[in-house]
Amino acid sequence: MDASYITPFVVSIQNVFTTMLQLPVEVGEPRIKTGSKASHDVSGIIGMSGDVTGSIVLSFPLETAEAIVSLFCGESLGSDSDDFADAIGELVNMVSGGAKAGFDGKQVSISCPSVVVGTDHYISQQKDVPCVVIPCTTDCGELSIEVAIREQSRAATSESGSEVASH
Repeated sequence: MDASYITPFVVSIQNVFTTMLQLPVEVGEPRIKTGSKASHDVSGIIGMSGDVTGSIVLSFPLETAEAIVSLFCGESLGSDSDDFADAIGELVNMVSGGAKAGFDGKQVSISCPSVVVGTDHYISQQKDVPCVVIPCTTDCGELSIEVAIREQSRAATSESGSEVASH
């Protein structure tokens, strides 16, 4: 993975959390993830397609997720609330959307978010794409961004576009 794809996520999470939650984010040293077990209990997942493909996961311990969602929504919401998963989904959507804007000159789309809540859940990702975990710390607790993306070759992007056009 191109290391320049990590910076937009660092900038985006700091912007989103500071602006929307008034919650500063301290970013730790990124590392390569091993295994497919999620970093924490609650994961918001977004897919990316176009010139850059793969997935983004925003993962929180349950207690941190509940504190951040409560800040975001302006009321206390537990993980059993219908609005809890929507709020996690919106946070990963905003962070991914902000990062996508940092991919200058690239055509990139993001999917609708999915949210998984539960201890020891697994997230399958493309086997040939390394996943970089960016640990973050806030006053509400720890969280991480898991970035497993790669740049599509121009030939593959062109071929897939021409296949769609010819059908």
